[in-house]
Amino acid sequence: MAEKGEQQEAKHFLDRTITTRELIFLLAFVFCLSPLISPPIALLMGLIIAQFIGHPYLHLNHKTTHILLQVSVVGLGFGMNVSTAMKAGKQGFLFTIISIVGTLIIGIVMGKFLKIEKKTSYLISSGTAICGGSAIAAISPIVKAEEKQISVALGVIFILNSIALVLFPIVGHWLNMSQTQFGMWCALAIHDTSSVVGAASKYGPHALEVATTVKLARALWIIPMAFISTFVFKAPKGKIKAPYFIGLFILAMIANTYISIVQEYGKYLVYIAKSGLTLTLFLIGCGLSKKVLQSVGIKPLIQGIVLWLIISLASLWVIMSVNL
Repeated sequence: MAEKGEQQEAKHFLDRTITTRELIFLLAFVFCLSPLISPPIALLMGLIIAQFIGHPYLHLNHKTTHILLQVSVVGLGFGMNVSTAMKAGKQGFLFTIISIVGTLIIGIVMGKFLKIEKKTSYLISSGTAICGGSAIAAISPIVKAEEKQISVALGVIFILNSIALVLFPIVGHWLNMSQTQFGMWCALAIHDTSSVVGAASKYGPHALEVATTVKLARALWIIPMAFISTFVFKAPKGKIKAPYFIGLFILAMIANTYISIVQEYGKYLVYIAKSGLTLTLFLIGCGLSKKVLQSVGIKPLIQGIVLWLIISLASLWVIMSVNL
């Protein structure tokens, strides 16, 4: 009987007429695979759909973007060289430590000053300091954050990511930044890996290489941050979600450096990976509905903006001063 019921449900799904909302979404989704669509345009398309039409598959959005982002980042490794990546990683290591510690301290102080709920403030600070939504997703179960607190923190991060994706390349060209400088700046000052890669890829191939390497090295700080969080919130030690995809990214980079056949076909994998990141940004935009934007609130948004401006301007000043 159960099997018969499943067959009827599957038949009903196949016979169902596709709605106009679903059709528009699917057409936009496919259109994002076109080389005519840049990451900022894809994000804008997603935002338009979220505000005026609505995401027809919203319940699948978070998991899909999470998987698609990780697979795409691994694919980018097939276009990078180990020696260049290590050099970029060394240059960004000290900046990373200083910016993470500084952002967390300022964020916690601001949260108390603005009287923001403690866990919400901590998630916003962690997301700004390390790697946006990934850090929030990893730390929220450790501090036992509620759904509302997680939604507010993610909303703040995604709103600022959307702005950075468009604004950073404009500022970079205006200041005549080198690709190394711009890649480093993106990795330090933009929250999510998807927006870091989206902004850097439009600036140049070397900017993309520097930005991806430094950002993923920064993402590894999720692990010590998770341990610290267990003491700050006196939470029981649980399973920490380590960013395993970073290891696959490193393996892909090694393969591209030392295996000739991978070097020959790696460019095709990189092209697919970039298309995947464009789709990721489209889906992120589709998830920023009016409900999400309204749930953020003014005080958490102020905290997020101030933290973002501090880390953006401070890292920009350091990078331009050392003349990378």
